Amino acid sequence: MLYKWPVLILNSEIIISQQQKPCHCTRDSMRYAFYSKDQLCRLPISELEGMSRPGDIMIGVLLLLHLDNVYRPVPFTERPPRLECALFHQDSYQQLQAFIFAVEEINRNPEILPNITLGFQAYDSCVMLQQSVEGAFQVLTGTGRGIPNYRCLGDVPLSSLIGHAASTHSILLAHILGLYKYPQISHFSTSPLLSNRKKFPSFFRTVPSDTFQSQGIAQLVLYFGWTWVGLLGVDNDYGQQGIQLVKQEIVKAGACVAFTENIVKQKPDRNAPHIVKVMRDSAAMVVVVFSSDVDLVPILDEMLIRNIPRKIFVASEAWSTSNVFHMGKYSRLLYGTIGLALPGGAIPELKEFLNKVHPSMSVGGNWARLLWEKSFSCKIPDGKNLTGSLKNPVKWCTGDESLENIQNNYNDVSRLRVTYNMYTAVHVVAKSLEDLRSCDKEEFPFFHRKCADIRNFRPWQLLHYMKKVRVTLSSGRELYFDENGDPPANYDIVNWQPGPNSTVRHVKVGSYDTTASLGQVFTINTSAILWAAGDKQVPISVCSQSCLPGFRKATKRGEPVCCFQCVPCPQGEISNRTDSVGCSKCPWDHWPNAQKSLCLPKTLEYLSYEDTLGSTLAAVSISSSLVPDFILRLFVQHKVSPIVKANNYSVSCILLISLSLCFLCSLAFIGYPQPHTCLLRQTAFGMVFALCISCVLAKTVMVVCAFMATKPGSSLRKWTNPRVSYMIILTCSFLQLLLSILWLSLAPPFPEQDLQTQPKIILVMCNEGHPAAFWCMLGYLGLLASISFIFAFLARRLPDSFNEAKFITFSMLAFLSVWVSYIPASLSAQGRYTVAMEIFAIVSSSWALVICMFAPKCFIILFRPNMNSREHLRQK
Repeated sequence: MLYKWPVLILNSEIIISQQQKPCHCTRDSMRYAFYSKDQLCRLPISELEGMSRPGDIMIGVLLLLHLDNVYRPVPFTERPPRLECALFHQDSYQQLQAFIFAVEEINRNPEILPNITLGFQAYDSCVMLQQSVEGAFQVLTGTGRGIPNYRCLGDVPLSSLIGHAASTHSILLAHILGLYKYPQISHFSTSPLLSNRKKFPSFFRTVPSDTFQSQGIAQLVLYFGWTWVGLLGVDNDYGQQGIQLVKQEIVKAGACVAFTENIVKQKPDRNAPHIVKVMRDSAAMVVVVFSSDVDLVPILDEMLIRNIPRKIFVASEAWSTSNVFHMGKYSRLLYGTIGLALPGGAIPELKEFLNKVHPSMSVGGNWARLLWEKSFSCKIPDGKNLTGSLKNPVKWCTGDESLENIQNNYNDVSRLRVTYNMYTAVHVVAKSLEDLRSCDKEEFPFFHRKCADIRNFRPWQLLHYMKKVRVTLSSGRELYFDENGDPPANYDIVNWQPGPNSTVRHVKVGSYDTTASLGQVFTINTSAILWAAGDKQVPISVCSQSCLPGFRKATKRGEPVCCFQCVPCPQGEISNRTDSVGCSKCPWDHWPNAQKSLCLPKTLEYLSYEDTLGSTLAAVSISSSLVPDFILRLFVQHKVSPIVKANNYSVSCILLISLSLCFLCSLAFIGYPQPHTCLLRQTAFGMVFALCISCVLAKTVMVVCAFMATKPGSSLRKWTNPRVSYMIILTCSFLQLLLSILWLSLAPPFPEQDLQTQPKIILVMCNEGHPAAFWCMLGYLGLLASISFIFAFLARRLPDSFNEAKFITFSMLAFLSVWVSYIPASLSAQGRYTVAMEIFAIVSSSWALVICMFAPKCFIILFRPNMNSREHLRQK
């Protein structure tokens, strides 16, 4: 029969293993396992520093009690030395003590696992993957030496393993533990890769996945309008996955990434010189950092050395509440930092438990000595300086020091976050074990319809209850796992603000809770945020300054969309908001304001009585119309006088009346164009002027015929009859009436709004219907005037006492000059000025007739009465 043999990698030596089997280890079996005669299969012996406490059921735990290694040169001529741990981490030691406190708390509680004692094995991985694997095997084996596929405590089941804090370590451990179906609970691993249930079927965590954190950080960035940000991540699964997810979210929302740089853990300086140079050269004010606190320290140190201008850091939960930066030199750089943090919780009586730690402890004494030396800055006698930080110890530890007399990161329980997740993980294991112990025999969840034995269960049996476990937290919230082993996502939004003595305070300013009701998922109190020492103004981090209303964004060739130039909106278009990507056209009856940010109603332009020009022309027209009336009254009073009789009294009266109407017809051109006024204005103008010029033509014909009729035997005597004058007037006027009727029938004038001539203005005007009709009407008037001018010009030298021909010649010459000048002037004018030009031509031509034909006669009647007598005529 063929078997599938899982392959495990340990210290670069391949070990082929079958399914793990429990056994009772003896000295001989241990020796055989570690010292096989076959040198190809020899397992190396490794002694990890750890601590353990026996119990009926064991829990394993892997921690990061050290944050770094001692880097030593490797000559490659001998076996590399074992890496030494450095930078003892007080926060991690606090997590270990919280783990122990939770185990003891459960053991004392008679309602949880009665008559069953929980034991544990704890190891320090010292940020080395190799030691994490070794620690996991030692937990699985149950002794201080790890033997793959051997369980040397056959009668003491292993329930689960809590850890690791680092995602990369947890991924490696999850591959191993998943083979055996051992539940693994991480209190700080957030990589979204661990949510893959097919790869990691037995992995759980009491901290949300970075998928939610990245979405929250992206919302945080976008909330403050930061569209040009840098991304900085440590070169492991946690950092790389985190910055990639943030990048996806902010790019999807329209923001841009200025730079993406990696913190290289394998370098002692973490690649800080290059990273800081990129940050210095970039215009991005905001930098999102996915890293642990210890990996960020070299970057901040380099920023201090180079005196880099202050940046705003957006912190991931791995360092957003770290106490590493609590004091001193980093405060200037980190004031204003904002980020997501795991929600805190309270653990009653934990502070007293923490303060009971002493170097004389039999279990975990070495780690307690590390804490003691770091807390009191002393060296324990008869032991090496375990912290590696006291080259010249200032004093020796007496052992009488008390942790109760100091306040440091270790015994600060004011806001437990990661430590509370560790505490919760222990209670998750205990609650799952209690559910397994209290199995309802009617359900029979396993094969053979039997419940598991609490003192002899298989890992996959506990895994069944782990998936359904529910634990109530101190905040009242309930922790449970979804189908991927992830808990509900809930974060605090914290802001780093100045504290006393140049310290940093982590102030909660909002929350990000995916289980909250709609509209409450992301909440933030902006008034509580301080971006620098007392500064509440939100920093600006953009590639290009915002485009004001009236402009649109135009991307620059070869650059991200966040780098743009502001282009004014085209004519007739507006943008009414900041950073508009395009401009919109105003409605047809609106036009942009000067800033092109608002559409305003277009001005209606027409010649109105309210305008100065319109009121002036109206006043001139009305006052001018009184002059023919005055002359008519004068003629009526002196109708028997020779000068009035000689100038054909009846025709003169008709002419004066028509002239008065000529002045008044210009009023039809003033005011808002209405359908009836458009029909009236040109036809009225044409008819009254046709009547006027017809009268002048009749006068001219009568003058010529009267002189010619004085010759003996002339046949023109019959044309001197007054009826001939009336027939000329009626005939000429009737022809104009026919033209007007034809015009109004085929293409009548109508009001229209001109939007093209002046885009900012609506020109309200009368459309003449058909331009040819207007010019035909005007041309007919010109024809009558030309005939009158020719006849009068030919008769200008005829002897006559009151030679009418001369006056008619001048009047027609002035009339024609006015209207010939009107043609180019009207073609060049626009809007109301076109109408004003026609009114001016009407008034001017009418005045030309009044002055040239009637002014001399009125002068004689009023001021030279002696010339208006029969005696004067006889003398001439």
